Parts: sequence; C-alpha cells; structure tokens
Amino acid sequence: MPQMNRDQRNAAWQAANQWRARATQTQPTGLVGSLKLLLTWLAFGALMIVGVFFGLFFLLIGWAMMPFMRHKMKKRMEQMRAQQAQDIGGGYAAQRTSRSSQPGQQDVLEGQYEVKNTDVKGER
Repeated sequence: MPQMNRDQRNAAWQAANQWRARATQTQPTGLVGSLKLLLTWLAFGALMIVGVFFGLFFLLIGWAMMPFMRHKMKKRMEQMRAQQAQDIGGGYAAQRTSRSSQPGQQDVLEGQYEVKNTDVKGER
C-alpha cells in the first residue's frame, strides 16, 4: 500500500485547503472589489453596533423594572403568608366560611371519608 501524505488522509484538512484556495481566488481586485469589501465590513460593523445598543437598551429596561417586580413579588408573598396563617389558625369551619363556595367545589381534608353501606335487596 503506497504511503499517503497527511493531506490525503484527513478529509477535514482537504476541505480546509479547498476553502482557502477558493478564498484566495475570490479576493477583490480593482476599485469595485475593494469598495464592495469595504461596504460589507461597514455594514457588518453597523449591525454589530446596532445589536450592542439593542442589548444595552433591553438590559437597562430590565434593570429599571427590577424594583417594581420586587415590590410586586413581596406583596404576593405577603398575601400568600397571610392566607397560610389564616388557613392554619382558622380550622376547618373557618376555612369553609372564608373561601368562596363555588358550585360543585368540595372541601375535602385528607383522611376524612365516610363508608356507606350498600344494601342489596334487604341483605345485610
């Protein structure tokens, strides 16, 4: 078997060499090619700058909203703590009266159940 050099054995290396060869063939020549390359880099730079400004803008908006969100979350936690304290301190009767009774809604506590006897034609 003939000895193959490294370029022939590695497909990725071959692809990279082909890409490099195509890139050197398509380099801009003359004033029009240089102008296209300059405009491409300017457009890329402008898009990068716009992206950075958008990112900073949304970052600042997020930071500005943090105190409002913190206040809202604190109020929600206070409501949850108050509801939990009311549920713990009130007992079952207080829970039933404090909650709005909706049709079809049942308050079931864990462990409370009732076994009904089913009589089949007088048998017991």
